[in-house]
Amino acid sequence: MIQKLTSGERTRQLAKLHGWESVPERDAIRRAFEFADFNEAFGFMTRVAIKAQEMDHHPEWFNVYSKVDIMLSTHEANGVTERDIALATFIDSIAA
Repeated sequence: MIQKLTSGERTRQLAKLHGWESVPERDAIRRAFEFADFNEAFGFMTRVAIKAQEMDHHPEWFNVYSKVDIMLSTHEANGVTERDIALATFIDSIAA
């Protein structure tokens, strides 16, 4: 069974990520991205989608033109886990 991070673990892990923040109304993390145009945003989302499929861990996201908002939480653990941190780390690496 996948274990939810403790509050302290989540705080430490979140400090290692770029631009991610806790979501106040639920046990999740989120980050907003803005790209030059829709094509760049869609290319980014495609790369994230391929990685998410490989991990069998899919984000909640919203896209309008050049903006992408991503929220991560592991539903089976009802909160943030190492899987979310791993996917956020990957997302950071391709968004740079």
